[in-house]
Amino acid sequence: MAARLAPFLFVILWSTGWIVAGFSARYADPLWFLFLRFALAGAVIGLIALVMRAPWPRSGGEVGHAMVSGLLLHTLYLGGVWWAVRNGVPSGVSGIMAGLQPVMTALLAPAILGERITPGQVLGVALGFLGVILVLAPKLVGVSATAFDAIVTPLVVNLCAMVAVTAGTFYQKRFVSGGDMRTTTFLQYVAASLGVLPLLALFGAVEAEWNQTLVLTMAWSVLALSVGGIGLFLYLIRRGEVSRAAAYIYLVPAVSALMAFLFFGETLTPVQLAGMAVTAAGVWLATRPA
Repeated sequence: MAARLAPFLFVILWSTGWIVAGFSARYADPLWFLFLRFALAGAVIGLIALVMRAPWPRSGGEVGHAMVSGLLLHTLYLGGVWWAVRNGVPSGVSGIMAGLQPVMTALLAPAILGERITPGQVLGVALGFLGVILVLAPKLVGVSATAFDAIVTPLVVNLCAMVAVTAGTFYQKRFVSGGDMRTTTFLQYVAASLGVLPLLALFGAVEAEWNQTLVLTMAWSVLALSVGGIGLFLYLIRRGEVSRAAAYIYLVPAVSALMAFLFFGETLTPVQLAGMAVTAAGVWLATRPA
């Protein structure tokens, strides 16, 4: 039962990340917010590991692999995406670029991990990416060529972030597939928080307007996203093929749009509804057993 519920819980939790990013950007520098988020998440998971007496890695190599995956999956990915959005990349454009991760994962999985990609999975990946474009299409209306020209650097940073999370997914599967998830995740967040510090010194600022909204946003980011969401994503990677685990990310923009409709009154167009259906069909094809 837990294995069946994990993908759905992951998508729901991960979809709230879009809303969290929007709230946090109003009151705090994104890199400073991420540093605090990673540090607090590491503290929570570290305490859980100690209380439950979870086994720790036995070699320096295992520690190093966990920390490298943390830099790729957290520091470079989230740091790059949040900085890019804060510096002008429209959320719709960033969402479509996020859809590149399952595409890159599916294309590289046979060569890197020897995973067998069926024609049905290839079709599912293509449909999923098409569905993401349809869901986010209304957000792209009015984004002119001039606007794109003005954010070339943030766009490149956003693209590099997608490469980083794809590399991190493969690295996690290849080198961190064993060991206890509680202790390895703690090490990942230690590396992630330390990795953000030089980026914060170069591109960010220690700025935050602490109020009830920001405190609740931080609490949700730490407990629901960094502990729950990331834990489920690592669980999906460990249990199955990385191409199937990455395919669930296609559902995130659709569920986020639905959440915005329910909680913020944003409209849902027929094109978006069609995109949700196409995305769901694509994920079903991409994740079903061969």
